[in-house]
Amino acid sequence: MNDIIDQIKAPTKEQFEAVYKFTQTLHSLIYQDALIEEALDQVVKAIDAERGLFARYNNVNNDFTIIAARNIKQETITSLNEFSSGILKEVLNSKKPIMYHDVQQQPDLSKFESVRISGIKSVIGVPVFHEKEIWGIIIADSQKFREKFTKQNLVMLELFSRLISIALDRIIEIELLRLEKISLENQLEENVNLPDMIGESKPMKDLAKLIHRVAKTDATVLITGESGTGKDLVARAIHKLSKRKDKPYLAQFCGSIPDNLLESELFGYKKGAFTGANSDKKGLLEVANEGTFFLDEIADISTALQTKLLRVIENQEIIRLGDTQVKKINVRIITATNKNLSDLVKKGEFREDLYYRLNVFPVRIPTLRERQGDIPLLAEYYIKRIGEGNISIDSAAMKKLEQHHWPGNVRQLINVIQRALIFAENGKIGTDAIELDETHNENIYTGTLDEITKNIVVKRIEEFGGNKTLAAESLGVSRKWIYIKLAEIEKKKNG
Repeated sequence: MNDIIDQIKAPTKEQFEAVYKFTQTLHSLIYQDALIEEALDQVVKAIDAERGLFARYNNVNNDFTIIAARNIKQETITSLNEFSSGILKEVLNSKKPIMYHDVQQQPDLSKFESVRISGIKSVIGVPVFHEKEIWGIIIADSQKFREKFTKQNLVMLELFSRLISIALDRIIEIELLRLEKISLENQLEENVNLPDMIGESKPMKDLAKLIHRVAKTDATVLITGESGTGKDLVARAIHKLSKRKDKPYLAQFCGSIPDNLLESELFGYKKGAFTGANSDKKGLLEVANEGTFFLDEIADISTALQTKLLRVIENQEIIRLGDTQVKKINVRIITATNKNLSDLVKKGEFREDLYYRLNVFPVRIPTLRERQGDIPLLAEYYIKRIGEGNISIDSAAMKKLEQHHWPGNVRQLINVIQRALIFAENGKIGTDAIELDETHNENIYTGTLDEITKNIVVKRIEEFGGNKTLAAESLGVSRKWIYIKLAEIEKKKNG
């Protein structure tokens, strides 16, 4: 380092600022691209160049990637192709600083297309070393002859590279720690259970990954799944894992509620808006400002309300009933339904534009049939939560629970557990205490293979409300397979 310092005479103000900016960057607690770009701006300014490049060399692939690239207007350059690969290779092969005042007169360099197209004339380049190997290269160039591309400026650029080389161990360590942090966060997301939700099966782990991922954003979420799967719990989990977790969380059930009542609940009203409106009232959307609002059974709202909800999502604003004043809100919208909104759109019963706004990030909750391995966990959890005292369940009773088809999903399981606790004897739930609705669990495995196949497919389609796509997913087959199989069976039946 001393040999470099000895070669620098009185530094200019620009050179001093550039060195200061570099040292500030390299000693920053956080290694940020923005700081590198600021430092590169100072380099370009200090040596009177038009562009600067800080490139990382990958010795495995023998190629370069941009760490930062800037022009004299402090604009970011994103393509490495705008710089000469020949000049990069010249520095790489020589492992020494280079300086040319007229690259076009250098046969070994002027032959490169990037040099000719960019019209590069003057260039300075220096290698950046780490453990005696080239780690990267700094280049500054210009389309004009640059008198300031002097030996002193070449020395100055070499000083920058030496400073970087000294700090590289720390930079690499910070980068490795950052990558390790990301990796650990991802592993944690995979292993941490969802708030208020029980399950260790693969479908639940996959669901957890989705929820952790979308919770970090403000994306609108559409939760789908059968009744009783826990759509409300998923909505609440997304809120609890989001940056809005300390803000309000409100929910509104939209099914079987008169249109005018639901509208007044959602948007609020002005005094005198209708008979009985004796004072101003905030709507739930306004109360949930800065937080999360969950609309359950969204498929049941009227076309008029769909239009108003679209405005909320697009413009983040509401108007109370009987009012003309527009109020701005900041609410994350989560909706849920057990119906197929896509089919409703095709029938003209649901607005297509609203559907796409709601379906930004779809989350489907698996049925209890798809996660039967979670039944023992769920049963034990609800026995302890609902039961009084130390009550257990015997293995035969547990097996009976595991073998049931569960058309009512977790909600049905909870009801069965509640009844079983009433009939438990001597602190133990036996098979006699487990009362199941067998009408939903009739034997579909009788008859020929074709009859059994048809029974399974038809039954599964019914369970998913006629949605063949979800039925196919639950069976592990394609939608096309279902159509083909049903057609084949019908053809055999008709002879």
